[in-house]
Amino acid sequence: MSNADGMNYAPKGKPNPVVKDGEFVIAAVALDHGHIFGQCNGLVEAGATLKWVYDPDPEKVANFLEKFPQARQAESLEQVLEDEEVKLVAAAAIPSERSALGNQVMRAGKDYFTDKTPFTTMAQLEETKKVVEETGQKYMVYYSERLHVESAVFAGQLIEDGAIGKVIQVTGFGPHRLNAPSRPQWFFEKEKYGGILCDIGSHQIEQFLFYTGCKDAEVLQSKVANYDNPDYPELEDYGDATLKGENGATQFFRVDWFTPDGLSTWGDGRTFIVGTEGTIEIRKYVDLATDKGGNQLYLVNQEGEKHFDLNGKVGFPFFGELIKDCIHRTENAMTQQHAFKAAELCIQAQVKALDVTK
Repeated sequence: MSNADGMNYAPKGKPNPVVKDGEFVIAAVALDHGHIFGQCNGLVEAGATLKWVYDPDPEKVANFLEKFPQARQAESLEQVLEDEEVKLVAAAAIPSERSALGNQVMRAGKDYFTDKTPFTTMAQLEETKKVVEETGQKYMVYYSERLHVESAVFAGQLIEDGAIGKVIQVTGFGPHRLNAPSRPQWFFEKEKYGGILCDIGSHQIEQFLFYTGCKDAEVLQSKVANYDNPDYPELEDYGDATLKGENGATQFFRVDWFTPDGLSTWGDGRTFIVGTEGTIEIRKYVDLATDKGGNQLYLVNQEGEKHFDLNGKVGFPFFGELIKDCIHRTENAMTQQHAFKAAELCIQAQVKALDVTK
């Protein structure tokens, strides 16, 4: 489930196909971030048929084909986009290039499933909104820290069932291991990765909107820093922000690149959710100094204290729902409005951020 830095984070669930073989054909392109493995694995487990892979770098393609030998190597992006069988294109391009690629995919009549963060500027977001309207295609986003973590999925189910009443506050911690030597050059160029709040902060903001049921929010304050990486002057190794939802719910989150080498996984990601009738804590990837592993959830409400070990218990329903949404043109996996609002707020948080080390 984990690796040294989270770059190739690709959880495995139980295959739970919602379509027959060949019924929903997908392709993978732009293999710049290892999240492409998680994106494709989730879709394949839900029954998608992975037909093509394309990237100009043969080494990336070879690595991908080791994991997904059923895919065929395309000679060009055009070859993928001209194939009428292909219904959805999954991609994990350099963040600043995700919007333009998605626009091209949608104009070719296919749905697009991008790694987070989906945009690095407001201009990209506005342009892509127009293309979605023009084409009627989907621009879906892999917010993996909620969609591909069983404990985070279960938290959503508990909230929907009323286990903690109305959610009024969410606190999120998203530390990651930097492992700088393993990172590509673009990772350290702010124009390309978008800044820490725009990039890994997007997970946190998306979760806040989802768990609180907010359709809109405002960024009250945000901060960024480069505390300990003078060799990479454009890297932000720390960021935090506070948001207020339109229903009054609030969020504080912190993201950073300071996971110590002694931690058994790439980051001790946690989420704390306060409701009017109870609280939830999610320990996503590790339960410190125990052998329980990640996916631990703690619930306290009127009925008492409960602990859930959710490894292998919940699965990842998002991917099957996404496939059905693409076939039936519904919005059960995630609404387009939600995907775009989370992206908009993370850009706003980034733009507003005070750099405390300057």
